[in-house]
Amino acid sequence: MKAAVYDKPGPPSVLRYADVPDPVCGPEDVLIAVEAISIEGGDLINRRSVPQRSSWIVGYAAAGTVAAIGENVRDRAVGQRVTAFNMDGSHAELWAVPASRTWPIPQGLDTMRAAATPIGFGTARHCITTRGGLASGETVLIQGAAGGVGLAAVQVARQVGATVIAVASGHEREARLTALGAAHVIDRLRHDVVDHVLRLTDGKGADLVIDPVGSTLQTSLAALATEGRLVFVGNAGGGGLDVDLWSPMQNNQTLHGVFMGSLFERPVVHRTVDDLLEAAAQGRIEVVIDRVFPLREASKAHDYAETARPLGRVMMTP
Repeated sequence: MKAAVYDKPGPPSVLRYADVPDPVCGPEDVLIAVEAISIEGGDLINRRSVPQRSSWIVGYAAAGTVAAIGENVRDRAVGQRVTAFNMDGSHAELWAVPASRTWPIPQGLDTMRAAATPIGFGTARHCITTRGGLASGETVLIQGAAGGVGLAAVQVARQVGATVIAVASGHEREARLTALGAAHVIDRLRHDVVDHVLRLTDGKGADLVIDPVGSTLQTSLAALATEGRLVFVGNAGGGGLDVDLWSPMQNNQTLHGVFMGSLFERPVVHRTVDDLLEAAAQGRIEVVIDRVFPLREASKAHDYAETARPLGRVMMTP
């Protein structure tokens, strides 16, 4: 099969399009003929990490059609459309993943949007409801709101009944985020985020902050209300995650770290993704796709995802 592989950590240029052996479908696995690949923030981070072996295939998320099932798999069938999450291997024509990390694609949802739903919306829902405990009438600040998790978080928070303050940059992003449910959009390149949040909340600060960026954590804490909650997930901004914890302690604030990799097989999280896929199929949530690349141009796709400030997910097709 063809895949995007790399042999050493580095910039997008380390990716190359190559022939590699087909993956083996284990007894608990399904083999997916990949049709759509979602480039996730973790993919970009992992590409900068030492690969586990030569010709390593990066990639968390993809969707397609089941081509084979393992001998112990009972709830999936050859020919079924599924979307999947795993820690590596999605940047390829074929992908073997545990059946427990797949979800059937409901009728009415295309494969492209299905590939981008579990991580973006699953993460947003977990951060906002399970960890963040957001309630109707509260105010939530969403950092990196133009990214996949951010766009999902805006919609989930609005459906909860919260007032959404989104951080992004540019008029196009402001209009898009407003249409998706943001009550206020702060252009981080033109305005001080903390000052704006305090003004919009009459000096109180946000009840909840969702931060998928990482490098903005200190700003997030400064914009957080006394006894507020900060949920930080991922590190899209790169760099360290060091923060001064003296102020959160003094203000009785709560910090929650989220890493979804170990959570998707939990029954309640797995069922949440099923619900989100159905919501996407029915048009109750919008999965925003910025641009689609062919897999053979994976290096260009990764570069675009890192440097072009995309509005939504960057996708690939084999």
